Amino acid sequence: MLVTLGPDQEVLHDTTSRFLDEHMPVASVRALRDDPAGFDPKYWVRGAELGWTSLLVSESAGGGSVSGNPLQDLTLIAYEFGTHAAPGPLVPVNVVAYALDTTGEAHADVLGALLAGEAIAAWGLIEPAPGDQLGMIELEIRADGDELVLNGVKRPVEAAGQADYFLVTGRTGDGLSQVLVPAGAPGITITPLESADLTRRFATVRFDSVRVPASAAVGALGGCDDQVRRQADIANVLHNAESTGAMQRSFDLTRAWVADRYSFGRSLDSYQEIKHRMADLLSWLQGSHAISDAATAAMDRDDPLAQEYVSAATAFVGEYGAELLQDCVQLHGGIGVTFEHDLHLYLRRVTVNRALYGTPAEHRRRLGSLVVAREIAK
Repeated sequence: MLVTLGPDQEVLHDTTSRFLDEHMPVASVRALRDDPAGFDPKYWVRGAELGWTSLLVSESAGGGSVSGNPLQDLTLIAYEFGTHAAPGPLVPVNVVAYALDTTGEAHADVLGALLAGEAIAAWGLIEPAPGDQLGMIELEIRADGDELVLNGVKRPVEAAGQADYFLVTGRTGDGLSQVLVPAGAPGITITPLESADLTRRFATVRFDSVRVPASAAVGALGGCDDQVRRQADIANVLHNAESTGAMQRSFDLTRAWVADRYSFGRSLDSYQEIKHRMADLLSWLQGSHAISDAATAAMDRDDPLAQEYVSAATAFVGEYGAELLQDCVQLHGGIGVTFEHDLHLYLRRVTVNRALYGTPAEHRRRLGSLVVAREIAK
């Protein structure tokens, strides 16, 4: 990150970094490869004590920002998750906590459990093909007396197998609705998926006539379109910060490698071709830092152009993050494609991030649509 941090933000950032250094070194990340959950619940509770789950939540509900810029505060943690390829449902838990806090006190008990790290929530937004494009929602949420009935499929859903609750986004008529559903509700089927990321777990979640009381609604039925868009933008901001952290770590590893390795009596970084490639990587890295920071700031200040900032950042980081990681792998030569080297941990994280909540191509289209709509409205 390129922003200048305040004293409290420095403490938050440094505490998270030291905690992950101690409790989630690379060896521990590798060891979680075959763990069904991908993270230790005790580790997540300790992270919650450090503020990982509470920064987007109001003080009255038990949360609070350390700087007055809550999303920027949370991106400091996301960035360190990227530099460490750290496990844990950081994005879904924070998105759900934010949604519950901003829509009233109806789910205060669940929110409190999320803030304490005692419960895990997953967000069911994305749907399988052909409804997997950015903004497409087909799952049905309909009212039936004093109950709500859910029918549809969500895929992929991060931390679905570990979740105690699902925040499910669906369609009621022409508008979007959100419902908080206990993971054990009758009619829910969870099917694990394979993931490129070593520690993050995803699943397909099917809702077959799942019934919950009307009080399970999170916001107004059919009136959650703006709320859902903001939640998706928050998720993308966090993924961008995380991917930028992974890019920074990979660039640092590669810069040290080309300086230390010699060919024909010269270090690799003395060759013009390597210099040019490293310059390209640095420009992509600095650009990702800058545009990610700008989108975060726009969201925190409720800038009217915040959606444009977020889509521009998501398209840029998704495109050039993947390019940077692939180049880092190639610059390492044969060792770069081995499981024993650390690079693949960061490549996996960036690859998965760019496929969630809209691809770079989809965000370029969204950005174009937003700009055109703004110009027409003038």
